[in-house]
Amino acid sequence: MQPRECQREFYAMYLKPMRVLGTRMDAGRLVAAVMGFWFLLSASGSVEAQADKASEKVQDKTGASEKSTLLPLPADAHVAQSMQFDGKALHYTAAVSSLPVRDADGKITGEVVLTAYTIDGENRPVTFAMNGGPGASSVYLNLGAIGPKHLRAGNEGDSPSDPAVLTDNPGTWLDFTDLVFIDPVGTGFSRAKVSEADAKKDFYSTDADIQYLSRIIYDWLVKNDRLGSKKYLIGESYGGFRGPRVTHYLQSQLGVALNGVVLVSPYLNPTVEEDGDLSPLPWMMTLPSITAAHLEREKKLTPEAMADVIAYTRGDYATTLLKGRSDAAGEKKMIEHVTELTGLDATFVKFSGGRLKTGAYLREVFREEGKLGSVYDSNVTSFDPFPFAPEQRANDPILASIVAPLTTAMVDFVTRTVGWKVDARYNALSYDVNRLWDRNSDELRKGSVPQLREAVAADPKLRVLIVHGWNDLSCPFMGSILTVDQMPVMGDATRVAVHEYPGGHMFYTRPESRTALRNDVKDMYGKH
Repeated sequence: MQPRECQREFYAMYLKPMRVLGTRMDAGRLVAAVMGFWFLLSASGSVEAQADKASEKVQDKTGASEKSTLLPLPADAHVAQSMQFDGKALHYTAAVSSLPVRDADGKITGEVVLTAYTIDGENRPVTFAMNGGPGASSVYLNLGAIGPKHLRAGNEGDSPSDPAVLTDNPGTWLDFTDLVFIDPVGTGFSRAKVSEADAKKDFYSTDADIQYLSRIIYDWLVKNDRLGSKKYLIGESYGGFRGPRVTHYLQSQLGVALNGVVLVSPYLNPTVEEDGDLSPLPWMMTLPSITAAHLEREKKLTPEAMADVIAYTRGDYATTLLKGRSDAAGEKKMIEHVTELTGLDATFVKFSGGRLKTGAYLREVFREEGKLGSVYDSNVTSFDPFPFAPEQRANDPILASIVAPLTTAMVDFVTRTVGWKVDARYNALSYDVNRLWDRNSDELRKGSVPQLREAVAADPKLRVLIVHGWNDLSCPFMGSILTVDQMPVMGDATRVAVHEYPGGHMFYTRPESRTALRNDVKDMYGKH
């Protein structure tokens, strides 16, 4: 479940910086230019020969420079590694490899780079991991959450210029599952090998994205003789949108059944509250997370306190919003209670009608300090460089601080530690991919809940764990609670569960929350 402010992850946070970088040739003008060149060549009587040369010169706008200058990716590389885990040495292999993406005619249209951590042993489960964006590489889950090495970043007080030092991760999942991190085309070192227009068609839309990423999972399993392993998937944010769809596509189209899925801060219902003037849903999404952030600042955040907030949100708060002006006394009481829950200025809450819009809240909550709260965790802040602007003009505090250290750490690990020497830029977060993404398709607007229901219905042993940070306003936890509440019980009701932890969208940056996630996931894996 996703409020309209989650669109800000797509628009305000990603597209707004693109306008600062300047204009670029759009796909339509690029196609027109290529077609005009084709026409001129055809008049010369050597269309096929000249077209082959011309196609090599077409600019690849996904950041890969000209096709003719793309150097081959290095051969697969690996290195023996170890870490201290639970008082013992854990020995594993870290490997970087690539897999081709092919079209219906067998032509290679892209290359996907994967980072895998494996331990020798029989019948080890394997977990595939991907992030979202669209345009994010898997480094956030890798070095932030579940990989064997961890980089501290994304917390209040962390700086983008802090040393990018990797340490052993006590929250890793590697002791109970092998890990394979997938960078979708255009992210990390993965790349398209076609023009921008073709890349948009082949990679940057809902159906195409799900189909080629599912095939990458299938191909990795075949290449590494792992079809017989227990198989799991973790997806974060838009990766959480991918999760149910990839699960269902693998299950129904490629003949690969997953045992379990973990959805981290998932983007499941893109259109759930497009009518905030009438529907209470947009405000039901924001109130619990804003309240959680306030409780955390007051050192009063507990599961018991949040249980009361959740009950109020889907009870008196929802019904009061639905009644509107027909219950003036109830509305006044609701505004007073929202003021008490959130700790916000009473006048601000009054003139908001008790309906708290994310963008306004993030500027209001720390205004006296001259700071902004992050949409991903409003208790992570940065100074507002444009405090008198009518709308936020600065990048999100977490995005502004996390990309640099993660990029530095990952590139150093891949090129120096593993020895996969590549001559290319690493995209922890690709604005080009986000700019090219098709956000208007019917399939995107449908969300992923239908596929979640179908996958669970088809496999009575499939387990799904949906996890959130309480403070997240980009993909609030309340949406997933309401989503699961509306699902039919298919056998064991605990097969689809929602868990929340202190923190925000990337709650795993908190050591205690990362450990709690590890324990909950290990428990889920142990049920198979």
